[in-house]
Amino acid sequence: MEFLLDPSIWIALLTLIVLEIVLGIDNLVFIAILADKLPPEQRDKARVIGLSLALIMRLGLLFAISWLVTLTKPLITLFDWTFSGRDLILLLGGLFLLYKSVSELHERIEGVPEVKVTSNAAYAGFSAVVLQIVILDAVFSLDSVITAIGMVDNIYVMMVAMVVAMAMMLLASKPLTEFVNRHPTVVILCLSFLLLIGVSLIAEGFGFHIPKGYIYSGIGVAILIEAFNQFTHRNATKHAAKIPIRHRTAASIFKLMGGNVETVSDFAQHQEAQQTFADEERYMIGGVLTLAERSVATIMTPRNQISWVDIQDSPAEIREQILSVPHSLFPVCRGSLDKVLAVVRAKELLAVLDNEQQLHDLIKQQRPIYIFEKMKVIDAINTLRNSKGSLVLVTDEFSMIQGLITPLDVFEAIAGEFPDADEQLDLEKIDEKTWKASGMLDLYQLELALGLDVVTEDTDYTSVSGLILDKCQGIVSVGSRLSYQGIDFEVTELEGTRITTVMIHVL
Repeated sequence: MEFLLDPSIWIALLTLIVLEIVLGIDNLVFIAILADKLPPEQRDKARVIGLSLALIMRLGLLFAISWLVTLTKPLITLFDWTFSGRDLILLLGGLFLLYKSVSELHERIEGVPEVKVTSNAAYAGFSAVVLQIVILDAVFSLDSVITAIGMVDNIYVMMVAMVVAMAMMLLASKPLTEFVNRHPTVVILCLSFLLLIGVSLIAEGFGFHIPKGYIYSGIGVAILIEAFNQFTHRNATKHAAKIPIRHRTAASIFKLMGGNVETVSDFAQHQEAQQTFADEERYMIGGVLTLAERSVATIMTPRNQISWVDIQDSPAEIREQILSVPHSLFPVCRGSLDKVLAVVRAKELLAVLDNEQQLHDLIKQQRPIYIFEKMKVIDAINTLRNSKGSLVLVTDEFSMIQGLITPLDVFEAIAGEFPDADEQLDLEKIDEKTWKASGMLDLYQLELALGLDVVTEDTDYTSVSGLILDKCQGIVSVGSRLSYQGIDFEVTELEGTRITTVMIHVL
């Protein structure tokens, strides 16, 4: 028992236990996936049987391969190199570990997302699942056994490491999986160890003996450095949690935009008492971050809500129309909204209504500005800025007027609605789960208000009514309901075929 006093044995044992656990995580995950095909009451039993069979298979492979590596009698000669059975086993094992570690490292460094397998099929039979687990164990046991043989020469140390690692996986399978997922650098480190062991096995196969002490010392230093890194990261995270959330959020946004984090320090000092954001603040942050993906059509005042002046009407009719609505800017048209002559301020138009020449000169000076309905809001801001307080008309590909936008529309996209005197709120909260909405309510506004994903990239509609008509294939009536993305929509009012009011229930 004097070998127990050798420090290198204990270092090898501890390192091998860690490696066996990491190598067993994949096995554990796949066993869990297979076990999920069983009824809930049989899953734990299948998991225990699967891991127990994996241990038995690994111990059997360990004895078999340990015996094979004792075969030192030369078998073949190739290019002046003589290989025994032991050499061939070490070469093949080293190449296998090399392939395994390099492919795994490549996958993790490239950041390939993990594919989650789900199934709606009926539960599988218990024996069929156990058979699949046995086959899976055979595949996953090979790298574990070869790693053990490559690390230590004492079969008892290998057996103890395998038994301890498997016992830990049986007792703490869920925490172990979570730990490995939370610390990806630990996995990278262990895969690097496999790479090192694979190279040493190949060297041994060619007759170049590398003392195990060199490998242990390298692994020990690497583990020590990784431990320092983990402690540093944990302490940094702990201290960062003490910084007010407003300061952290502002600093993150400034970093993304290339700003100086120090400029938010004064802001943070005045906001330490407030640990979270108010609903209005979250709404505005969400509104700003979605501007880049929103088209002008999602924020414009639609065509049927535009108040416009027909120059062919009498001055008295025009004056009455202007005074009856609270707007300060009007498109001046000739017979149709699609024939816009100018965009004129109400007070300027009222001042020249009775003078035809002055009216003509005013119209010539105030030419309309147009933008395409699919232009992004961010791109339209410069056009709005150059309009110098005027409104901008929105057209489709056929140059037909579809709506208009003003700087206020951009502000409403960020901060929420500011209705005119003749308008109602498009979204009114009834209670925590119920909302009353206009059919023209913008889907982005609904997303921000409810905190749910509603808009998808392949949609052609921008309003609640457009969503309902699309999903109901254009056939709706009062009382029609639609359940979509965790939201229940109920049509409560119609004007002809146009949806005017919808009740929204969050499921």
